Amino acid sequence: MEDELQQNYAGAFDGNLVPGKRPALLIVDMVMAYLEPSSPLFLDGEAAIAATAEMADAARIAGAPVIFTNVVYQAGGGDGGLFYRKVPALKAFDAGSPLGAFPPALSPRAGDVVVTKQYASAFFGTSLASTLRAQGVDTVLIAGFSTSGCVRATALDALQNAFVPLVVRDACADRHPGPHDANLFDLQAKYAEVIGKRAAIGILERH
Repeated sequence: MEDELQQNYAGAFDGNLVPGKRPALLIVDMVMAYLEPSSPLFLDGEAAIAATAEMADAARIAGAPVIFTNVVYQAGGGDGGLFYRKVPALKAFDAGSPLGAFPPALSPRAGDVVVTKQYASAFFGTSLASTLRAQGVDTVLIAGFSTSGCVRATALDALQNAFVPLVVRDACADRHPGPHDANLFDLQAKYAEVIGKRAAIGILERH
C-alpha cells in the first residue's frame, strides 16, 4: 500500500523547498486543552511537548524568534464564527478557561511572542505575518497540535504568505496515528517540508 501511494504521487509532487536565512520556531496551540485527560480535545502530546521544548531552547540560544500561539474566545464564542459552531469542543478556549493555559514544561519566556487566534491557521486574522516580516524571518519551523488541524492550516498559510514551512514531525501530535501520518504525508507532498527534530535543531544552530 505504501509503495502504491508513493508511485501514485510520483511525478506530480516531487518538489522540495529549501530553508531560508532567518528561521523562527512557531509553536501552534500547545496548551492544556490537548494535555488534560478530561478535556474533549485530549491527545497524546507529551513527547511532542518535550521535543518542542528542546527546539525552543536551541532557538533562544541561536537568537531565532520563538512564537507561541493560543486560542481565546469571548464568552459564547461570538468571535469564533462558524468554526466555533462546527467544533463544540472549542468551548475549552473560552476566556478564562484553564485549558487555554500553556503547560509548565513549555511556556513563553521573556522575549518570546504570543499570538492569539480564533481560527485554525495561525495566520488567519492575526498579526503573525507582519510580526515575522518585521523580524526578517523567511522560514518557519512548525510544531504543535493538532497535525491535521491547526498545524496543517498554519503550514498551508505559511506557504501562501511566502514563508518556507518546515513541519517538525516529532513535535506534532494528533488524536489518532491515521490523520497524523496522512497529513504529514500530504503536507510533504504539496505544501511543506516535513523534517525531524534533529534537522530542525541543526537549522536553528546554523542560524
